[in-house]
Amino acid sequence: MKKLSIIAIVLSTLTLSVQIFIFATGKTNDDEIYTQALKNDYRIYSPVLPDTIKFAGELVPMDVYYVREALDREILSNMYWHTNTILNMKRAYRHFPVIEPILKKHGVPSDLKYLAVIESGLLNVTSPAKAQGYWQFIKATGKKYGLEITDEVDMRNSLEASTEAACKFLKALYAQFGSWTLAAAAYNCGENGLQRQINLQSVNNYYDLRLNSETARYVYRIVAVKLIMQDPQSYGFNLRYRDMYPQIPYRTEELKGQNVDLYDFAKDNGTTYKMLREMNPWLITNKLVNKENKTYIVKLPIENGILLKNIRKSDDMKSELVTHL
Repeated sequence: MKKLSIIAIVLSTLTLSVQIFIFATGKTNDDEIYTQALKNDYRIYSPVLPDTIKFAGELVPMDVYYVREALDREILSNMYWHTNTILNMKRAYRHFPVIEPILKKHGVPSDLKYLAVIESGLLNVTSPAKAQGYWQFIKATGKKYGLEITDEVDMRNSLEASTEAACKFLKALYAQFGSWTLAAAAYNCGENGLQRQINLQSVNNYYDLRLNSETARYVYRIVAVKLIMQDPQSYGFNLRYRDMYPQIPYRTEELKGQNVDLYDFAKDNGTTYKMLREMNPWLITNKLVNKENKTYIVKLPIENGILLKNIRKSDDMKSELVTHL
């Protein structure tokens, strides 16, 4: 019996070796079977592009070949960059309900929320150019539009405050260029740089301008993300509501006084330092010297709010697929 087992193992090993050799060299008479299996088991699709698309109420000229091909590129890039696109959708479920009312309040089209997705993936990240936060403000622009940025506090990391500032900036750009599409492009390359290209080329339409490679792709990337997030199933993404990141319920407390130790503040308010920083990423030190004696409003978790089972609403637990973000 032991000898038979050894023979079986040897035969199995030889068979596996032959299969590996056949796969690696292609020397088989079963190429047709292999090809058919590949067709059945591994499918990659090219997206179907709508003939009519609007961004922020402005028509995207899909009848122009280079416009269609540029958008096709960005949709394909996001369709098959699975981890990034899925994570963006999960975060959008948490953050869009905060962003959308602020855009509406300022009269900024809802489509501009996808600009934040392109800029940061809805994370507080820092770019090589030192742009910071969800909307990627450099320090000078952030301060220009009302964000407090010090050694202790950086409101570029506050979703609410940075969205307010982004609205003011986008409205200023719209006032200058008369187009939300151009305003989005200027958000990327700067208003002076875009105005210079408009003057040089005697063209006042984003889709007719020849721009640097990043800005030339920028609006198409936003539109591509919009199309995918507004109809994820059409682009191969099937996420359930229960897969998404829920909003975190919170209560608010005043943070005031000078030389406040944030470790102690967190403990005194029934939470952890980690959770304090998690919910208030605009706090960037562990001690608030607060020379000007300002009063800040901080978010703190409600009782047991850290536990997932206690923060999900009934809608968050649905097994239905998310159809629109």
